[in-house]
Amino acid sequence: MGTTTFSGPIRSGTIRNTNGTAVGTNMANVGQVVLHQRAAITQAATIAAGNPATTIIIPANSLITAINLYVATAWNGAASTGGIGYDDGATTTATALTAAGGAAGGTLGVISIASGADAGRVANWLNIGVGDKRIRFLSTNTGAGVGVLEVEYVQAANIAVQP
Repeated sequence: MGTTTFSGPIRSGTIRNTNGTAVGTNMANVGQVVLHQRAAITQAATIAAGNPATTIIIPANSLITAINLYVATAWNGAASTGGIGYDDGATTTATALTAAGGAAGGTLGVISIASGADAGRVANWLNIGVGDKRIRFLSTNTGAGVGVLEVEYVQAANIAVQP
């Protein structure tokens, strides 16, 4: 099967512009496509060893809709948690998307990860910022955990919290 790469954002719908008041006839119904990237991660990776940067790079101004951890081997040791942050190639922000222990990897299965009750993290999910961001999974400690991290996002959503 072939592959195609678009510069995006990818939009879908049958009515691009609103020029009336009839739903399904002349009111815009175009939306943006949800995309995702995923990367294999391990609990054994440590920040000192240059990890745990992933190959997941989220485009500038994207809205994160979900983060999932597919746990194949449970995280273990003193703690079975981690946090999710990002970097822009130079500066690492370890808790930009979750609290330090906001991702629980101690149970096999698909774990849904949330921002937690923090206005700054919620704002980062709403708009990743003006530059591309590389996602980092930061385990609380090393151990035997193995999984796949998946980030779902809408490219160039440019959403900001309104007062």
